[in-house]
Amino acid sequence: MNDLRYSREHEWVRLEGDIATVGISDYAQEQLGDVVFVELPEIGTDVAQGDEAAVVESVKAASEIYAPVSGEVTEINDVLENSPETVNESPTIDGWFVRIRMTDPSELEELMDQASYDTYVGSIS
Repeated sequence: MNDLRYSREHEWVRLEGDIATVGISDYAQEQLGDVVFVELPEIGTDVAQGDEAAVVESVKAASEIYAPVSGEVTEINDVLENSPETVNESPTIDGWFVRIRMTDPSELEELMDQASYDTYVGSIS
């Protein structure tokens, strides 16, 4: 999907107006293994770029999900509460974590496009 932007921590962003939908990359979910629990922030929470925005637990480990952009959490993906495996099944479509109303759109410039992210993942694999 070429409409996604990626962080070095393997979160993705899909922008719709000033709302950024955030999830983790296919690479990240593969590294985690089977996701068994997701802890999401409350709606209305302010997050800064690089701050912890959620927690995901898998059979292998617990990992923080960092906000790739700053803003206010406007929506959480309630599906993950009862079906955390959605992160594994559809990480870039149905397995999103939060939607954030961005306060600084220039932060998107710090994120990688698909080609750059693929190169980055290739360099760490």
